[in-house]
Amino acid sequence: MAEQPFELRVVTDRPDEYGLALYQRQRPGNHAQAPTNGSDIGWRLVVQVHGTPMKAIMDKVLATLKQSGYRSSDLSRSRKVPFLLKESVGVRLGLAFLSVKPLRKTSRMSDIADHIQSMSDEEAYYWFSKTANARDGRRSQRALRILLARE
Repeated sequence: MAEQPFELRVVTDRPDEYGLALYQRQRPGNHAQAPTNGSDIGWRLVVQVHGTPMKAIMDKVLATLKQSGYRSSDLSRSRKVPFLLKESVGVRLGLAFLSVKPLRKTSRMSDIADHIQSMSDEEAYYWFSKTANARDGRRSQRALRILLARE
């Protein structure tokens, strides 16, 4: 298994702001999603986030980068080199992105991200495998949000 199976990339598709995209390394023989262009061969886009959801959990993003050996100042709109993430931190970050992306209330986004950080590794891996699934992921994301928001 790869030492750092996740990449966090800065996406600058909007003129006034940037977003973040989390990619997961494909395992040999897993062709669930074809690469979108030549530079993504071997990588699968898990989730892309920008705007309010990204800003609401930026503290978690910066903590993840720090855990992975980067400085918070390394994250900028002009960054071209992806951040390499270990599996455990990539899973939690992906789970946070998938969970908060469709929400509107920033307080709810922060609460959900806090709950994800406090999950055991086994629980985080379980929910990531469910929510990142292309076929049933949306239902699982909704179930996780309901469970963690306690509403």
